[in-house]
Amino acid sequence: MQPTANLVRREIVASAKTLVVKVGTNVLSKEDDTLDDSRFAALAAQMHAVRQSGRRVVLVSSGAIGAGIGLLGLEKRPDDLPHLQAAASVGQAHLIHRYDDALQVYGYHAAQLLLTANDFRRRARYLNVRNTLRTLFEYNAIPIINENDTVSVEEIRFGDNDRLAALVTNLLESPLLVILSVIDGLYTGDPDDPNSRLLPVVEDLDQSILGMAATTKSRRGTGGMQSKLEAARTATAVGESVIIANGREPNVLERILAGEEIGTLFLAKGESIPAWKRWIGYSLPPRGKFVLDDGACKAIAQRGRSLLAIGIAAIEGEFSKGEVVSLADKSGVEFARGLTNFSSQDVRRIAGKRTDQIAEILGSLQYDEVIHCDNLVVTS
Repeated sequence: MQPTANLVRREIVASAKTLVVKVGTNVLSKEDDTLDDSRFAALAAQMHAVRQSGRRVVLVSSGAIGAGIGLLGLEKRPDDLPHLQAAASVGQAHLIHRYDDALQVYGYHAAQLLLTANDFRRRARYLNVRNTLRTLFEYNAIPIINENDTVSVEEIRFGDNDRLAALVTNLLESPLLVILSVIDGLYTGDPDDPNSRLLPVVEDLDQSILGMAATTKSRRGTGGMQSKLEAARTATAVGESVIIANGREPNVLERILAGEEIGTLFLAKGESIPAWKRWIGYSLPPRGKFVLDDGACKAIAQRGRSLLAIGIAAIEGEFSKGEVVSLADKSGVEFARGLTNFSSQDVRRIAGKRTDQIAEILGSLQYDEVIHCDNLVVTS
């Protein structure tokens, strides 16, 4: 790593007020799928070091299903939802108990937060999660966050805890997201290939970088490098930096805080964006899509304008007023997201029409814009 890059790393770490640490199942488990007590002890010691540095820390932890698999004596990870939920139910209690025991050595309590995607989709619940975290920071409590696998179904799942960690990062002030896996970081190819090299810094997480990730998943986890890069892209897009490192390296968090050249650092893309627009642009997949003409695309992407009905060429999906929708160009490529002022049914009636025609079509004109610029985020 060049001296300038190392200086950037040190500056990023120094400016971080909160560490959001995501730890994967394989970091916590032995080969027989049972939880490894030594890993919990090591994480507790490192989280204590983070707190002693004057920073806050949030842990997004996988491992509930993996723990349940071992406790129930299952030979492999179940394929069906009921058995996955049963494993999570048994394993979650075991997982949080291990964390609480390890943290109490340093005078902390483990504070469990089990979340579903609905907690981020609904603005009031989203703010409640943030307020709970802020309040926990006032006490000797370490928030331990996991997806609520015991009740999650496809419609309310995050997909993996890498994405959940990125969303939690978006909630907090001056965060640094650290994703701990059992790999040293992002390699230019297969990590087992001697010709592959570890990338110490990624300045632009584009398609060429995403293409370096292997598509395979770990035996016990749900993600892989692909999901970690998608999480990194979500966090860097709103102005936060990310480090992917090996969670089995001794004192990995303390070494990161010291500015050591460990793992792969993904640099924030541009300036940090406001919390309101983070929620609109990056909290959850949109419920529908507007395909826009060239003029509307340019007005929004280049001049920061609102979306008017006349610029909408096509509508996809069913959604209600106030929900997040995707904005795409004529080729279907998304470039922005926003909160619609009209339902899908009404937008289909007014698409391509001038603003002065809307009142006659709908019977009234409550909004001039389909999406106001204050509720719109350019995502690419």
